[in-house]
Amino acid sequence: MKSLALALALLATAAAPAALAAEAPAAAKAAWSVATTPLGDLIANPDTKAVLEKHIPGISANPEIEPVKGLSLKAIQSFAPDRLPDALLAAIDADLAKVPAKPAS
Repeated sequence: MKSLALALALLATAAAPAALAAEAPAAAKAAWSVATTPLGDLIANPDTKAVLEKHIPGISANPEIEPVKGLSLKAIQSFAPDRLPDALLAAIDADLAKVPAKPAS
């Protein structure tokens, strides 16, 4: 649980103030989502990783996020809603909607 706290601390310190202030409209149902896509999958794809880095600089390089890579950002938000506010998740989701869908496995 200590690692989860450290990962959430990273999210709190890495979130750009501009991203928190910007209200983004809810994105249409997308192949990539803060609600359903695990953080590890978002980091593994170069395009979605760039989206994360835009909104939460340094997230992909920090080893402290390892324990939460299997969770979606929305699930991580339930542990620290003040660190991942709805406005930030909406902005990330809006940018994820612009990334081409995941290829079929």
